[in-house]
Amino acid sequence: MTTSAGELLQLVRTGQATTRKALLTRSGLSRTTLTARLDRLLEAGLLAEGGHEDSTGGRPARQLRFDDRHAVVLAASVDTMHAEAALTDLTGRRLTRRAGDLRVADGPEPVLGRIAEWFEEMLAGVDRPVCGVGISVPGPVEGGRVRQPPIMPGWDGYPIDEHLEARFGAPVLVDNDANLMALGEHRARYPESAALVVVKASTGIGAGLVIGGEVYRGIDGGAGDIGHVRLPGHEDARCLCGSLGCLAAVAGGGALAARLTELGLPTTSGSGVRERILAGEPAAVRLAEQAGREVGEVLATLVCVVNPGVLVIAGDLAEPHFVAGVREVLYARALPRSTRNLSVEIGGRGEALGGAVAMVVEAEFAPDAVNRRLETRA
Repeated sequence: MTTSAGELLQLVRTGQATTRKALLTRSGLSRTTLTARLDRLLEAGLLAEGGHEDSTGGRPARQLRFDDRHAVVLAASVDTMHAEAALTDLTGRRLTRRAGDLRVADGPEPVLGRIAEWFEEMLAGVDRPVCGVGISVPGPVEGGRVRQPPIMPGWDGYPIDEHLEARFGAPVLVDNDANLMALGEHRARYPESAALVVVKASTGIGAGLVIGGEVYRGIDGGAGDIGHVRLPGHEDARCLCGSLGCLAAVAGGGALAARLTELGLPTTSGSGVRERILAGEPAAVRLAEQAGREVGEVLATLVCVVNPGVLVIAGDLAEPHFVAGVREVLYARALPRSTRNLSVEIGGRGEALGGAVAMVVEAEFAPDAVNRRLETRA
């Protein structure tokens, strides 16, 4: 089987083979063909050579590495009331960052306009090209477009990619925030996990699944949408999607904020709930624990179906009281076999930005994409 230049770069980039000798062994190519293909990658700035690997005898081999400095990535994470953006190298190392209050409900034009301003500020003085833009959004995504988002009025079908591609001259990739949190957690912390689930518990609730190293999105991008699983006994809880009894309407940060407000503690979002919990407000702590139990009810089924090795609770509600409620019900209701090798972790605010960068790099430097780029240069 012929190993293309793009496949050789993939072997180097993923650390499977980082010397010419190792590539000869893995690829089965002749030395002449291998050299020609590596030369093309070196000339394109995709590959760099230098340093030597440890040797027990003979001439040490020079190391090959993916040149992560020849381009940059722009990434942004949009939440319900807040957004952040980063400029990174191709390893995901952040070179600079911007963040601020930004209401997703204000619609795509003002939100994307502000993010584009952040991007331009961060690019000032940068002499490397942008290889791609990754955007995380709090709604379902299909084919790069937001589809019927319950908490994103005005975003349904909006061409986020076209809006930003024209401005930055680079491909734009968009995905759901829980998916990108899961991808970011997997790549940064749990690369060996065969099945990982991230639950984002903020103003709303959603889950991202990485199975076999890849994000599992379902048929049309709806996988992991646990926030709209209906809970019995909560028929009075109306969800933003229009249904009654949805998990998000019962245990999401928005629902908790509304209850705190009714108790005389004005709160507007999941981040506000988190602030009250961290301040030790008894009502907020009590509500967080109960919300965790409600989420645990749904996760008991999810864990039995997916059988993950790692379950990460992320988002504004990812704090010990909420997670204690999740653990209490999850371990009581799920099959012991499904939880005996399960690690439940607190992921803080999540890794959506890291996932957005990984999404761009893995797409733009996939073997076929690299081969097309080299053909264009020829």
